[in-house]
Amino acid sequence: MKAQIYKIHSDFYYVNFGHEVYECKVREILKKQKEKILVGDFVELDEINENRKTAVIIKILPRKNFLTRPSVANVEQVVIISSIKEPDLDFEQLNRYICLAKYHKIKTKLCFNKNDLSEDDSVIEKIFQIYEPLGFEIVFTSALEKLGIEDFAELIGNKLTVFAGNSGVGKSSLINVLSPGLNIRTKEVSEKTARGTHTTRHCEIIEIGKRETVNSKRNVIKIIDTPGFSNVKFDFIMPNEVDELFDEIKKYKSNCKFKDCLHIQEEGCSVLDNIDDIDLSRYQSYLSFVEESREFKEKVKTQGTKKETSHKESSNKKVAKISAKKREVSRSTFKQNIYKDLNEA
Repeated sequence: MKAQIYKIHSDFYYVNFGHEVYECKVREILKKQKEKILVGDFVELDEINENRKTAVIIKILPRKNFLTRPSVANVEQVVIISSIKEPDLDFEQLNRYICLAKYHKIKTKLCFNKNDLSEDDSVIEKIFQIYEPLGFEIVFTSALEKLGIEDFAELIGNKLTVFAGNSGVGKSSLINVLSPGLNIRTKEVSEKTARGTHTTRHCEIIEIGKRETVNSKRNVIKIIDTPGFSNVKFDFIMPNEVDELFDEIKKYKSNCKFKDCLHIQEEGCSVLDNIDDIDLSRYQSYLSFVEESREFKEKVKTQGTKKETSHKESSNKKVAKISAKKREVSRSTFKQNIYKDLNEA
């Protein structure tokens, strides 16, 4: 029986199955394989108890995609929510989320909340100037004043959407406006630190009933609400791969003199020749991500990338492997038994 994980709490996994919520545990062999189950994963169930509404997860089905920060699977799009003020818009942090979604090949849209707090139009003009030429769909909202909410619902559509953004930007507030009955907990941004605090503690798929949108379509809105994250780092890719995450840099790279050009100070760099066509904040983000990726390169140099896996493929099936330590003990015991048999013979 197939179902989708919509919430994870402690060691329990919750799925919607036959219009009922079932609480699931994981079969022991999956635990031994150390397969991490994510919100959004499709799984196969067994030992279904209709009276107690419990089941056992026996298999994780192949993923269409996944994100690492936040950890979710099988999403159709990412909506990055930023705030114009309180906290102030952080362009580098926004670029981090954009590049992370691009790395995982997931379509991205942008929402800028707390538009009612904007004191001038310079920030809004800068947003359009940078991100509209890159092809992003953009909406401006105010959860407090309930402005732009229909445009926001239209932006989401009927796709399974994950919200990403820093704490305090208003992700939960926007969900509450879309569906007031949910009454998700929210909290004011700290006056002392000018930063938000975590009110959403875990990822969860929230389904909002059919809603009339601007184009008269009735969409079932499905959102994965996530905790706010600010420490996304690009210490998992090589420096020469970072330019693939910036379309405005990528389009010039093929004309660079050297194939491994990092577009920093190299001779014959086409990107630097066209630097006036690239927004400064985007280029500064690129430089920051390249510097972070160098940590990964150094790690690969000193440690390598080979890891001991917890499972192996056998006849197109994943089979749990015995750990290296246990294998060593097993071999020693096997040899001792051979010598014992020889001595007895």
